[in-house]
Amino acid sequence: MTPLADDFAAPDDATVRARWTALVEKTLKGQSFDEALTVRTPDGLTIQPLYTAKDGAMVARDLRARDADRPWDLRMQMAHADPERAGKDILIDLQNGAASVLLAVDPTGAEGVAIGSADDMAKALDKVLIDLAPVALDAGYLGPKAADWLGAVAKAAPNAPMAFHMDPLTAFAESGASPGPIESHIFNAATVGARLATTYAKASLFLATGRAVHEAGGSNTEELAMMTASALAYAKALVRSGLSMEEAFGRITLGVSLDAEYFTGVAKVRAARAIWARLTQACGVSVPAIIEARSSGRMLTRMDAWTNLLRLTSAGFAGAVGGADVVVLGAFTDAIGLPTTFARRQARNTQLVLMEESHLGRVADPAGGSWYLDSLTDQLARAAWSGFQAIEGAGGIVKALETALIADAVATTRASQEAAFADKSRKILGVTVFPNADDKAAEVEVVDPSAFAVEGPDPRLPGPDSACPALTPIRFAAAFEGA
Repeated sequence: MTPLADDFAAPDDATVRARWTALVEKTLKGQSFDEALTVRTPDGLTIQPLYTAKDGAMVARDLRARDADRPWDLRMQMAHADPERAGKDILIDLQNGAASVLLAVDPTGAEGVAIGSADDMAKALDKVLIDLAPVALDAGYLGPKAADWLGAVAKAAPNAPMAFHMDPLTAFAESGASPGPIESHIFNAATVGARLATTYAKASLFLATGRAVHEAGGSNTEELAMMTASALAYAKALVRSGLSMEEAFGRITLGVSLDAEYFTGVAKVRAARAIWARLTQACGVSVPAIIEARSSGRMLTRMDAWTNLLRLTSAGFAGAVGGADVVVLGAFTDAIGLPTTFARRQARNTQLVLMEESHLGRVADPAGGSWYLDSLTDQLARAAWSGFQAIEGAGGIVKALETALIADAVATTRASQEAAFADKSRKILGVTVFPNADDKAAEVEVVDPSAFAVEGPDPRLPGPDSACPALTPIRFAAAFEGA
């Protein structure tokens, strides 16, 4: 049998591009090809309308064998102020498809569960089998204390794959101040982490992320650069606390933020893994990256909040196809208030559909071999690495935050993106285009955090406070919603 392809000549790249360009130019009617069809990202990268083999790039591929039934960890975030109510919601999530929980800790109850002691932590995690359902924390400057509380609750499960997620650098970047020297907070967290590591062999100690940059309006490469610099700072602190270089890197989780631009999100997760490989190689170790991808808060809208379901689905798709180990999708009502039971169910089921019906995890590195995505991954990784080098050249992540190196870059990028939304060259569905005149407000939980507030420990450490320009979270839609 003669293959059908034998009837066609094999065109070279130049022939393909020339023919395609000739056809396209007829439809442009005098418009510039570059202006009409190429796109510039907020990172300053160029996306072409056509990619051929010559545009491909050599990108390290993630070819791990993934569990066909559970290819990634479906993690649900919990921030209800009442620990007992939070505990009930956690059990519902775990019984209905979630694999782990992300527990936001805030003794005041304003930004998380009102937890101020090991007893409060035990209330929130009552009946949770921590060795089977991993618990991750988000506790800001209380990270070391919260890690000890979680350790106390999990004392009967030394093999529990917990994620203490200590991350004082993100707390510093978002607040613009630290209670005591930020360097002391980093070293204190590393000391606590090294101690806990002796008991909990599978626990992750630090979360290295550029989430503060992303949520403040920064670009993908700026976010990845902060992530990389934070990872290096945390690894150095753990080594100073007695861990080997290999174990130090092995106890760090990378955090990546994902918005509704799913192609860029896929490339960003892959770029994070490539950057990690280069960083660990430069430090003389070989440790696989563990990546937690969280959905973006800045992309969410209050107007026509139902469209957030589409945005969150795109973010989840990007995390799954990009190869994230953990995916955390917020609720579609997060821009309005605390999610109801229905909103939490939607957050779970979005991932379950992607996992169990769309089967996104059944192919290893599905983006690999795409000239477009390989090229974009390579561009992001190279640009982020240059940003990381600039941070290190300025004296490291702490100095780069204190001297406004990072804040100034983010401010410029944010202003550019806000201008693009203002002139509608970038659009926000349901807000700047196709607003829904019959918009039905989504329901949210109404809670008085002060009713559950508890006395928490003082996170202050000896010495003068550190300060930096705060990377304040934004929502791009807020400028058009009167919020």
